[in-house]
Amino acid sequence: MSEHFDLVVIGAGSGGLAAAKRAASYGARVAIVEGDRVGGTCVIRGCVPKKLMVYGSAVRHQLSDAASYGWSVGAVSHDSSVLLSKVRAEVDRLNQLHIGFLEKAGVELVRGWGRFADERTVSVQNAQGEVIRKLQAERILIAVGGRPHRPEIPGAELGWVSDDMFELQQFPKQVVVVGAGFIACEFACILNGLGVQVTQLVRGDHLLRGFDLESGRAVQEAMEADGIEIRFAHSPAAIEGTPGDLSVITQSGERLPCNGVLLATGRRPFLEGLNLEAAGVAREGHRIPVDADQRTNVPHIYAVGDVTDRINLTPVAIDEGRALADTIWGHKPRQVDHNLVAAAVFSQPELSSVGLSEEAAVQRFGKDGVKVHRARFRPMSQALPARDPKVLLKLVVEAATGKVVGCHMVGEHAAEIIQMAAIAVGMGATKADFDRTMALHPTVAEEFVTMPN
Repeated sequence: MSEHFDLVVIGAGSGGLAAAKRAASYGARVAIVEGDRVGGTCVIRGCVPKKLMVYGSAVRHQLSDAASYGWSVGAVSHDSSVLLSKVRAEVDRLNQLHIGFLEKAGVELVRGWGRFADERTVSVQNAQGEVIRKLQAERILIAVGGRPHRPEIPGAELGWVSDDMFELQQFPKQVVVVGAGFIACEFACILNGLGVQVTQLVRGDHLLRGFDLESGRAVQEAMEADGIEIRFAHSPAAIEGTPGDLSVITQSGERLPCNGVLLATGRRPFLEGLNLEAAGVAREGHRIPVDADQRTNVPHIYAVGDVTDRINLTPVAIDEGRALADTIWGHKPRQVDHNLVAAAVFSQPELSSVGLSEEAAVQRFGKDGVKVHRARFRPMSQALPARDPKVLLKLVVEAATGKVVGCHMVGEHAAEIIQMAAIAVGMGATKADFDRTMALHPTVAEEFVTMPN
């Protein structure tokens, strides 16, 4: 027997939860289908538990600096099993919290894996593949997110993907991290901070493709200075051994012994099992293409978040879900602006940016059409310990108008600072507007408003 809803959401991650709750607040009858824990990648196996680990690993730096401020801490040790256990407990708490939010919003949580039976029906299956419910809907939203992608090399199954890192009972002594993106860099720093010997293999010649190149270099310098061995132009050809006793064979034939391998080699939309063909939903490679209103090629079927593979960030998925609900059930039409989205890498030190990188600005306006202002210095927090890394602050300005088109920072609290800078950049602030802003002294952020012309 089928049940009818105004909206059926497949996937209880950030975008799906936001759309479901907002639609229900307007009076829509909503069901959300989820076969895993509620919260999605960010809450369960991504941003939240990862940043808790970042905080845990950063304590090592604080302890090493303590003597410079007169603190005698004596011998210290770290038990990663305690950190991992506490992180999992916090994830469990958040999972229950999100379930409660759905109940409070009047959204029905349907446990199981959703797949299309036809263009109006979502079939819900249990773990054994048995159909337990059929849900019919006026509109259907696909919000299943993405999954880590393993490279196709012999022994890839012996390596971890990012999801696995949160389920480990303890971190080993020596890990090889494969990848150059933000997940690879963040976990390399986390592991290094917790006392793990880290070697990072990078296929290209720089870290953090897509971010400002100079900013990425600053992160690289700090990582290497902190003891992370980064090998550029290195790719794995195979992984051999048994869990806990592995070797990575590089394409040059070098053998790297280790206790674990993290394959941080990208993510892809999680389309397996959705049976999109039954609903006539078009795919474009590994993603579902949508228009500015999140609509697929089937007018009453929508998609938000990482499954569309546009800007794969939690706040973007949330805003896409809410915009959909506001437009359809709230009768307040709006579209998400994907052109100016702040981003952060929670490496150590942090990198954060909003707007165009220097390279992207030069490509858009020409080399003579861009002026770059930067500051690079040792922050006050490191004055007494007398150590690096130096912070980098950078404004990318369109020369003809003076408009700030990019704002970048590498250093402590970079993400917090760029979040505020994003407001000014989004409003079209010029370098003169930054200059007119009174500095707040002594801070790192004041350098953004005191850079010489």
